[in-house]
Amino acid sequence: MWLDRFASQSNTPTASSPNRSFSPAPRKSFQLGPTTSTPRRPGLPARTTSLSVASLGGSSESLPSTARVPKGATLRQGLTNGVAPDVRDPEDVLEGLLGPVRPKGVNEPASDDDSVTPEFAQDIDFEGLSLEEYAKPDVATVQHNDAQAPDFEQEKQQFEGLHRDIANCDQVLLSVETYLTSFKADLAAVAQEIETLQNWSANLNTKLDNRKVVEKVLGPEVEALIIPPAVIKKLVEGNVDDVWVKALEEFERRTKLIDKKLSQPDSSSAAAESLRPLIDNVSDKAVERIRDYVVAQIKALRSPNINAQIIQQNSFLRYRNVFAFLATRQPQLADEISQAYVNTMRWYYTANFARYRASLEKMHIHVIDQTDAIALDPAKRAVKPGTPTHDTFSVGRRTDVLKTSYDSAVPAHLAEDDKSTHYLEIPFRAFNLALIDNASTEYVFLTEFFTKHTFHTSRAHFNSIFQPVFDLGLALTKSLTEQSLDALGILICVRLNQHFAFELQRRKIPALEGYINGTNMLLWPRFQQVIDIHCDSIRKFTASLPTKPAGSSALSLTTSTTSQSTAPHPLTQRFANFVHGILVLSSEAGDDEPIGISLGRLRKEYEAFLMRLSKGVAEARKRERLLYNNYSLVSTILADTEGKMAEEVRGRFEGLREEMGVDS
Repeated sequence: MWLDRFASQSNTPTASSPNRSFSPAPRKSFQLGPTTSTPRRPGLPARTTSLSVASLGGSSESLPSTARVPKGATLRQGLTNGVAPDVRDPEDVLEGLLGPVRPKGVNEPASDDDSVTPEFAQDIDFEGLSLEEYAKPDVATVQHNDAQAPDFEQEKQQFEGLHRDIANCDQVLLSVETYLTSFKADLAAVAQEIETLQNWSANLNTKLDNRKVVEKVLGPEVEALIIPPAVIKKLVEGNVDDVWVKALEEFERRTKLIDKKLSQPDSSSAAAESLRPLIDNVSDKAVERIRDYVVAQIKALRSPNINAQIIQQNSFLRYRNVFAFLATRQPQLADEISQAYVNTMRWYYTANFARYRASLEKMHIHVIDQTDAIALDPAKRAVKPGTPTHDTFSVGRRTDVLKTSYDSAVPAHLAEDDKSTHYLEIPFRAFNLALIDNASTEYVFLTEFFTKHTFHTSRAHFNSIFQPVFDLGLALTKSLTEQSLDALGILICVRLNQHFAFELQRRKIPALEGYINGTNMLLWPRFQQVIDIHCDSIRKFTASLPTKPAGSSALSLTTSTTSQSTAPHPLTQRFANFVHGILVLSSEAGDDEPIGISLGRLRKEYEAFLMRLSKGVAEARKRERLLYNNYSLVSTILADTEGKMAEEVRGRFEGLREEMGVDS
């Protein structure tokens, strides 16, 4: 009865105590005691979702621990779980206070919460009121709620709109959930593919390591047995150029490796044996290509107006290794090609130097013959009209030819067109300088290109090429000197020949030693012959002088000057200039040269001449003055000479001058 009345009163709004509130909305269920469950919104149907609260952990971190959904539970499970398991049911609490409302079934187990313990009953605070008074509604609260009822009606629409918005959000979240689920499945597939690729990469790395180990062991062996096809194709079909030479070097290098491998006692490689026919065929083809190339270049040397040195540098020396390859594979063929080259170059140098000698012979040379003997009076010499004058016994600037550089030989066309008159040393120097330069170049070429030849073979080839040219040079030297009494010119040629010898030593070209010696054998004897001619001239002139003072009738037998004159004799001037020139050209002469002996004979003849000349003067004072003046002139002219020989000759005449005891 009491419960029924309580239930009817709970549905009828009545006045109650001031501290009780009343709401026209349906009463929400409540629980006595703490709970972690969030009450469901009124009118909102349950939403099914598969989203895990764990995936929203970032947005639940700010909630209290009692309000968080356990990890691994879905949102729907979190909303439908109800109260926490450690909170008692409110009906059980009321039954414990008021007694059972309905009898339990027979089979229904008794609950441990059916009886209310005194301790629990004491925990309920009714604020000094009876249960009926406590349950009676508060009149002020009811009136207050009735006054607020219109406000709740006005806000109802707002809550309904909010409810619709929440429902729409639920739909959007549902689509997001579907997308995230699909994305999760895709991520799982990608992760599976990545794992597959990782396994595949690991297998490839393992295979690569195994191959590297095998390659490290077998690589050198395989490399030694490989001849690149590009190399073989270039050797067989390509033109002979720098690339072809490199291909030949690569082929030869690999061939040597294969031969070395086959030469080992314990080597029995079938792959290396199978390459032998290929190597032989390619070698034969390369030899054929080299032969054709070298023969073509040798033929080019026979072309008119060709410069052999350009072909040697650009076509032969540039590919010197290819001929060495031919000489190694075919020695007999290499000898035949070498002989063909020697024959061609002998013709080339002989023809060109013959033309050059002919051009030099067209130059105008001073004629110095028997009429230019030192004791003969130049005024009485028969001179053809138009013949240029010259000083036979004065060296002047003729020594400049010894100071010029060795790279200035006279070209053939300039020699032919030159209208000036020169001394004999000019054509001698031009021919021999050209010969020295060409011979040096050719000797270096023979030693560098024909590398398989021995020293004696190269020397024999060189002599075979240049022997005709050497004969031309010796013939030119003989033609220039055999009829000439130009002792100074011959001595200048001797010094030029010595300079050529020093230059060949500097260049390390020993092959021209025979030619240098042959030239010296022509020059030195001719120089001695010319000195002998001058000595004979002085001797004959001395014999023509009187041995004692004579009358006026004897004056015509001497010179144009009277016998009583103490002035230096004209022969003294020529003698002093002649000796001065010889000493200037012999400032660095060695003791083994015949210059000293020649000067000694010439000096003795001259002193004999002065003594014979002085006997023609009657007065002793004038006789001494005559000798003093002649000796003094000779000493003055020889004053600027240098060298050991010059000091001896100059000292000799200075001593003779002092012996005269004449005050200057």
